[in-house]
Amino acid sequence: MLEIIKEPWPWYVAGPLIGLTVPILLIIGNKSFGISSSLRHICAACIPANISFFKYDWKKESWNLFFVFGIFLGGVIAAYFLANPNPVEITPQLSEQLASYSITDHSGLLPKELFSWESLFTLRGFIMIVVGGFLVGFGTRYAGGCTSGHAIMGISNLQWPSLVATICFMIGGFIMANLILPYILAL
Repeated sequence: MLEIIKEPWPWYVAGPLIGLTVPILLIIGNKSFGISSSLRHICAACIPANISFFKYDWKKESWNLFFVFGIFLGGVIAAYFLANPNPVEITPQLSEQLASYSITDHSGLLPKELFSWESLFTLRGFIMIVVGGFLVGFGTRYAGGCTSGHAIMGISNLQWPSLVATICFMIGGFIMANLILPYILAL
């Protein structure tokens, strides 16, 4: 059983399992799936400020906090107990392309040349981690939700704004990966 959990699941198993979360949440209590709203719930619960955005009954959404904690706990369990000790396998072409950007360490899930405390204090690392994080947060707030909320829940509910947001997420991802990222990696 443990070997089945350790292996990547094919799309035809993982996809329907993700997709089934939508009707399950709707049947259980007319709940909406999304992760970005949990930050608002945490702030509303922990920050005793007189900010109108945080003045609502966050306790009705406490299930979402348990859901996010479960995601965090699942990540910790997967990282410490189910991790693959072998280096990440990438194609030789990608390895050559990454080497041209001085990215050669493929021992972990993420390259240490991009995602480490040492790289944070470089221009490339600062742009990737801090500026990228700010843009993700800004985009999530501007779009009224995250990719999981829009692409999984919103499109399943036939919401036009979610379809538009998902199309914009995809276009932005293609532009970033193909046009902007090579310039950042060259820094």
